[in-house]
Amino acid sequence: MSEIILETRDLTYLYGKDTPFQKTAVDGVSVSIRRGEFLGVIGHTGSGKSTLIQQFNGLLRPASGQVLLDGKDIWDEPRKIRAVRFRVGMVFQYPEHQLFEETVRQDISFGPRNMELSEEEIAKRVASAAEFTGLKPELLDKSPFELSGGEKRRAAIAGVIAMDPDVLILDEPTAGLDPQGRDQLLDQIVSYHRRRHNTVILVSHSMEDIARVADRALVMNSGKAVMLDRIDRVFSRRAELESMGLRVPQITKIMSLLREKGYPVNAGVLTVDQALDDLIPLLRKRGCIR
Repeated sequence: MSEIILETRDLTYLYGKDTPFQKTAVDGVSVSIRRGEFLGVIGHTGSGKSTLIQQFNGLLRPASGQVLLDGKDIWDEPRKIRAVRFRVGMVFQYPEHQLFEETVRQDISFGPRNMELSEEEIAKRVASAAEFTGLKPELLDKSPFELSGGEKRRAAIAGVIAMDPDVLILDEPTAGLDPQGRDQLLDQIVSYHRRRHNTVILVSHSMEDIARVADRALVMNSGKAVMLDRIDRVFSRRAELESMGLRVPQITKIMSLLREKGYPVNAGVLTVDQALDDLIPLLRKRGCIR
């Protein structure tokens, strides 16, 4: 079993605590996240997934329970919580919330500079993060607010990557992008993960995106962690997911329906290529193709 880098124990978060509007957003969540894995987090709006991940690096402090980073409670020493955020970096759904400097270069260098790195190391990290996320050099000296939506997304991600975190959390990073922009950004995130070998946590409403890139999936529902397993095993539980208002990838649904009708196919298929591997032998056996 892989080493655990991030863990929650009976984690609970309340909005409006001790008021008439108190609401439990995260309810007793205990999960373990492995070093080097690519974890997808899914759940309908209001399921608690965004509140959960904001506790992973101390942006929100739990009402009860623990968040452990390398086995140590991140709130043991509250004055050192900033050091946790250097190790567990987060990119929010709306990148303009993270962009505030006069130039893109200054924005990307903000994190490394707060880590008190040398100017030489900061410049190296800025150049590397910009190149990796596909930001053209001529954009670095522009105001971040002159960028397109996709460029802002890349700049926000570059700013977190430049800190070289052990855990990279991305909250709906492809929201609002066109299909080509979404595919390019996902490819870059996957490439980064393979090269860096760190832990990546991706929150997304797109089941296709999660199926394409993640090793495991965490399913949140009504503030609780209801599933945490390999992607194929999670998506093979189509009826349960649909009862929570979630939909599996189209190809997974088709294969699941075929299996329900008695065809000997894998219900946890995630891609068209995997489906063809199941269907072609079956079609040949039935004489439909040669």
